[in-house]
Order: sequence, then C-alpha cells, then structure tokens
Amino acid sequence: MSNNYQVLARKYRPQTFADLLGQDVLVETLKNAIEHHRIPHAILLTGVRGIGKTTTARIIARALNCIGEDGKGSETINPCGKCQPCVDILDERHLDVIEMDAASRTSVDDIRKVIDAAYYKPSSARYKIQIIDEVHMLTKQAFNALLKTLEEPPEYTKFIFATTELNRVPDTIISRCVRFDLKRFDRSTLKALLQRTCDQESIKIQEEALSLLAQAANGSARDSQSLLERAISLSPGTITDEAVRSMLGLSGQDDILDLLKNILKGETAEVLSLFDDAYKKGADPDQILSALCDMVHETSCLKVSPKFAERSLLAKEQLEQLQTLAEQLSVPVLTRLWQVFTKGREALKGAPSSVQAAEMILIRVCYLSDLPTSQAVISELIKQQGTGFQNSHNALLKEPANNEEKTQKKILT
Repeated sequence: MSNNYQVLARKYRPQTFADLLGQDVLVETLKNAIEHHRIPHAILLTGVRGIGKTTTARIIARALNCIGEDGKGSETINPCGKCQPCVDILDERHLDVIEMDAASRTSVDDIRKVIDAAYYKPSSARYKIQIIDEVHMLTKQAFNALLKTLEEPPEYTKFIFATTELNRVPDTIISRCVRFDLKRFDRSTLKALLQRTCDQESIKIQEEALSLLAQAANGSARDSQSLLERAISLSPGTITDEAVRSMLGLSGQDDILDLLKNILKGETAEVLSLFDDAYKKGADPDQILSALCDMVHETSCLKVSPKFAERSLLAKEQLEQLQTLAEQLSVPVLTRLWQVFTKGREALKGAPSSVQAAEMILIRVCYLSDLPTSQAVISELIKQQGTGFQNSHNALLKEPANNEEKTQKKILT
C-alpha cells in the first residue's frame, strides 16, 4: 500500500501562470512587469480562502529565479520547471525562498529574523524571496519593525505577502506594496476545474453533481477540490447528484420546504410534528431555523428576480415550489419571516432549552404568518371608513412636519 497519497488540492496545484484560472488581470500585470523589468519589491496578494494566494506567490518565486534548461535564462512569465531553482522551489527546499506562516509566528522577534535574512545576498538564486502567509496575523510591533525594510529593501530581496483579511493589515504596509485582489472563481470556472480533475482521475460525474459542487464551493478552488474528494469517497464509481445532495446535507430540503409551507398555512400542530421528526433524526434546533432562514432568503431572491434560480442548489422540483411561493407571498411577509427566524436564532443561545425555544418561535411565526401588513390594515380601514378617515390619516402624516414648522417659527421669533 502506498503512503504517498496526496489530496486533490495539492496534487493538482497550479505550477505556472498558465494554470491559474480566473486571474487574468494579475497574470497580465506580472507579465508586463517582468518583460519591462519593473518588478515591484513588495507584492500583496489578497482574497478569500482557497483561491491561490500562496500558490501564486510560489509561482512568482519560480518566475523570478528561473534560469531555463540551459542555465542562461532570465526572469520569465513561463518558468521552465526543470532547472535547479525551479525544482528546488517546487519542492519547497530552496534556501533563498523563505516561507513563513504568520498565523503561528506573529511576534516582533520572528519578523526580526526575516529582516536579518533580507540583507544577506542570495546563496544561489537571482532573488531572495520572502513569502509571509496570513500576514494580517502579525502584531502591531511586528508590522512596525517591518516598515523601514519594506520601504527600502535590498535590490536582491522581494517580499510577497498573502492575506484573507486586508482590513487587518495597516495602511502603512499596504502603501508600500503592489496590491493584487484575487477574485472568487465563478461557477463555470469551478465546473471546468472539477471536470478536468475528474478526467485526470478517471472519475465519472453527472452534470448536476458538478453544478452542485461548484456552487457549494462558494468561489474557492481549494474548497471545490475538497468537496470533490469527499464525493469520490462517497461514490467511487460515478458521482451522482443524489450522492452529492446527501453529502451536502441537501437531501432534507424537502422536509424544510414542507415545514415552511405549513408555517405559511398556520398549521401549528403539523409544524410542531414536523419539527419533532427532524429533531429525532438528529437535526439541531438552530440548524432547522438556519435552514428556514435559507429557504426564506431564497424565496425572497426569487421574488425579486427569477434569475436567482441559476445559483440555487435546490432540485428542480423544490425550486419550482419555491417559485410558486415567491409569486404568492409579498416582500413584507417574507421580510417578517426572516426577522422572526433570525431573532429566534439569537434567542436560542440564552434559552434554558433550545428545543422549547425553537417550538415557541415556530408557534409564534405560525400565528404571525397570516397577519396582514400595516399597509394592508390602513388600506382596509380607508375602504371601510371612506374619505373622512383617509383625510385624517393624511393629516396625521403631515402633522409632524407642521409641528416642526411651528417650532422653527417660534425659534425665529
């Protein structure tokens, strides 16, 4: 049995700029910088998790230190991957490419080591590359210690920073770097990435399953690969949409949809019975309320525009039912449901029993669901009382403004 197994995210990590999907602006900018010998001394890569920040930093390190297969090459946007610097950097063993995880080494002493190393000339490479991952985790003192060196580093030293939380990086650091915002991968890009991985692994996958995985990854390439790995373990022959739905916890969406529909009908006893069934199956009360929030949010988005159906993870039949609900319900009713469920989730935290609290929230929302909105009540009263009520209602609306005018006149006089 082989012990050299690598997870898909590491096995298929991009090795060149050509392999980087969806980051065309970054690649084009670096290409021009290298061709015109305008390579910045400090680069800041920012973006959500799993979109290739550290991977990009390593590719940049190879691009700047590649010497070509003949040993006579210079900086290139297309590192050969075969010369000694490329091989050593790829294997993470090059002495002149130093990678530090700021999440575990945050102190000023750690940064002083980085600064000291920056002033030593590279032993064999063209440039000494200092890669600091999760740079936002550094302390204030550590950032301050780095400022002077970052502003005027030696010509042979390049800094590459990566962060998921740009707001935690001081402006004094950001201003000394050339910043690149790596964008989230769109659904079609992730589908292409997953399909390519499946082809390389000789795995069959249904189109619907591919779409579900791409949507669930939420723009992260690494997350999509991790989800694919789970799906392969769950369904090693052909990855079906049913298997992916079960893996993602979407198989119980029918139960949540039934729960929401009974809430809207005001069927309190049936709602409590459905909640009890879900709880006995292992669902946490907060998870049930969270799922109801998701369902209300999805219905609201469909109410605004049917185009939101394209990003939904629901099955076709479930989506059609939600679209019907969206046509029947008004936006005020949907926002009221959202408020009750979100406030209810907060109430669960301080309740002596989360089950009892969830049941009381469901009872409350069942009785609220069929209540008319304030605008509907006013419209009905106007209809019943006639123009006299409407005039008094309009007068009430204007009264604050009139009072304000009177107050202003008194102040002026």
